[in-house]
Amino acid sequence: MAHRVRESSARPESKTCASCGREIQWRAKWARDWEDVKYCSDACRRRGVGPEEARLEDEIRTVLLARAASSTACPSEVARKVGGEDWRPLMEPVRRAARRLVDRGEIEIVQGGQIVDPSRAKGPIRLRRRPGGPLSPGGTAG
Repeated sequence: MAHRVRESSARPESKTCASCGREIQWRAKWARDWEDVKYCSDACRRRGVGPEEARLEDEIRTVLLARAASSTACPSEVARKVGGEDWRPLMEPVRRAARRLVDRGEIEIVQGGQIVDPSRAKGPIRLRRRPGGPLSPGGTAG
């Protein structure tokens, strides 16, 4: 039995998860309350965004503002600054914070010098200020 496919023009715009920063695709089960959907999963809903996540976002901004506008930073640099010797468990939280900053237009995530979709980036990534964004010269940080 074939499934009904909704016309793409009738499908609402995708949105970004408030916790992990990944793209949330519209789903039929959310049709009635799509406007209220903020999280992509139960795990993200439970995790939410608290003071620790905001601290990671601030640290990403600090690291990027301390270098040339076109320079990049590795998420591990941020994790090391925040976590010290026990930095490895912070790698995914830093990546989540970076994706949220991408959604706000503050930074870009790059691989091999090319901008990548933060929801689909696999492997090593680098972070850099978005040209013309709030962290760029003339923009307003944080």
